[in-house]
Amino acid sequence: MSRKRRLTGEAARSAAFDSVDHAPLLKNLGVELSDDSLRLALTHRSFANENGNLTNNERLEFLGDAVLGMCVAEELYRRFPDRAEQDISKMRAGVVNMYALADLARRIGLGEHILLGRGEKATGGDDKHSILADTTEALLGAIYLQHGFEVAKATVLRLFSGMIDDAPTESRGRDWKTLLQERIAAKKLPAPEYTVKTTGPDHDLTFYVDVLLDGVVKGSGTGGTKKEAEMQAAHQAHTALS
Repeated sequence: MSRKRRLTGEAARSAAFDSVDHAPLLKNLGVELSDDSLRLALTHRSFANENGNLTNNERLEFLGDAVLGMCVAEELYRRFPDRAEQDISKMRAGVVNMYALADLARRIGLGEHILLGRGEKATGGDDKHSILADTTEALLGAIYLQHGFEVAKATVLRLFSGMIDDAPTESRGRDWKTLLQERIAAKKLPAPEYTVKTTGPDHDLTFYVDVLLDGVVKGSGTGGTKKEAEMQAAHQAHTALS
């Protein structure tokens, strides 16, 4: 009996894309996208690389990042006419950052729709802050290309309305390591210890970081850079000390 041949290339992408019902995601986004646009926006580079170097969503991510930044900056500029540039810049950072985007992605149920390579899938890539944030931006880029700026702007303002409302007091744009240090100092606890491990080849390392307080792990993070993994670990530890 012959083994079933594994699909590759566009056939693999189509099969993976069609295996999930994307209607709930589109409903949460509040806008329609063609299958071609949505399929590309959901294609992470790990899936693309494993299947014959397909096109991935990084160009859409670049575009979506620009659209998101512009929409949020304009809204803050109009909403807070008396605030100085440095204030609205900090407000924007509280909305347009990896953690805020990842939180939004989880609210709209994005993770299960992302096309990931086997390695990323096995290590929980569908819930990694960076992958969720990047794919959210790719979706915004796809919306902009298919529907134009006004529809993209309306989508951004609808999805990010709560974060924009909270922007004057939001601190997510700050350095989580600094925030953790401040909280530890306030509680008179000893300094945190960060431990770092890596896996993978030198050109594609994955970093795993634990942050320990009094020898006890209070937060863990994973990322493509040491800084990203440390930020995730510090974020978890900060939350644990709340």
